[in-house]
Amino acid sequence: MSDAVTALRPAAALEGASVALPDGAAPSALEQLLERGRLRATLAMLGPAFVAAIAYVDPGNFATNLQGGAQFGYLLLWVVLVANLMAMLIQYLSAKLGIATDRDLPELCRERFPRAVTWGLWAQAEIMAMSTDVAEFLGAALGLNLLFGVPLLPAGLMTGAIAFAILELQTRGYRRFELAVSALLGIVFLGFLYEALRIGPSASGSLHGLLPDLRGTSSLYLAVGIIGATVMPHVIYLHSALTNGRMACRNDSERRRVLRFEKVDVIVALGCAGLINMAMLAVFAKLFHTPALSGLDSISLAHAQLGHLVGGGAALAFAVALFASGASSSSVGTYAGQVVMQGFIKVKIPLLVRRAVTMLPAIAILAVGMNPTAALVLSQVVLSFGIPFALVPLVMLTSNRSVMGVHVNRRLTTVAAFAIAATITLLNAFLIYQQLR
Repeated sequence: MSDAVTALRPAAALEGASVALPDGAAPSALEQLLERGRLRATLAMLGPAFVAAIAYVDPGNFATNLQGGAQFGYLLLWVVLVANLMAMLIQYLSAKLGIATDRDLPELCRERFPRAVTWGLWAQAEIMAMSTDVAEFLGAALGLNLLFGVPLLPAGLMTGAIAFAILELQTRGYRRFELAVSALLGIVFLGFLYEALRIGPSASGSLHGLLPDLRGTSSLYLAVGIIGATVMPHVIYLHSALTNGRMACRNDSERRRVLRFEKVDVIVALGCAGLINMAMLAVFAKLFHTPALSGLDSISLAHAQLGHLVGGGAALAFAVALFASGASSSSVGTYAGQVVMQGFIKVKIPLLVRRAVTMLPAIAILAVGMNPTAALVLSQVVLSFGIPFALVPLVMLTSNRSVMGVHVNRRLTTVAAFAIAATITLLNAFLIYQQLR
């Protein structure tokens, strides 16, 4: 198990639980946990998927949902729903890989694939990490700017320090880190719950938006961006690291029980993320899909219009949610990058150094004055291109009995996961074709 992973959890898997002993000896950690009651056990096992879920509501989602809602109203709501269902399956497979093998996805790629393939996967994963940081840093910097008037470049540097402080919680136990990230996810959730209740998106428009439809290259571009903002390559790698060894299991029967808990974790956490994204797009569709505002492509302008159309409370909730999203997802992204580097090439660098390197593109964008919202959308399209490079190895490994044992994928699961990878790849290829025509 990599050092980066062990830093996020104590040796006994759950704090306060004893290490599992051989059959016939003292109760295992899982048995001790279950003795506390089903509800308490479930709550104790929640966490990894919430850390992953914060990446599904990062500032890139704000940008793609803003442009999608303003330009096309409720049209792309079905894309958000489908992307979230894809994410549930993908994240569960990643979590299952970690639980069944006690290894993370990059480690297994290094062990199972040719060296050239491993290095290629690592190189593209680092590009994806930088694209992720662009979204997260720009979003958090915008949040600080909207809340306190901090200029964007200093706000970006402050974001780096805040993200590192959140990440430092993992040195005091994985649970504190999980709870901190989950609390920030809760802030984003409450922010958009308030927005949805205050603004009241159209029920009929929302239902109509759940019917699959696209209108030209612009809607396809945003659809690909929404998928890239929702299904995040770096958390496909990360989730397996968050679950491997988290609960010490003595046998496959205990692993099955842990997998059932993890399935609940994924459904609840990704369900919350999906509701946030759907509420976000619906709110923007209700407010900004008008002849005067359909071209709105700036988060700062959206914040100003929220204050003008709805009131200061709605604008404040939006800014707080944006900052919470950027700060938390930035720390998660840095940790994911560490897992990727250690797993693929067995190299570890200080987190502070990694933070400084991956934030450079975002700082450069802020320094030259590029439109942050446009950069956010572009970063999400780039991320969509990285999804197959994480997803295909994941499906290959989880459908391999020699890797997974009795926890190998069912045939239907494998077919569904490969279909997701193929769909995303074809969408990206079609987008390139449309842009080059």
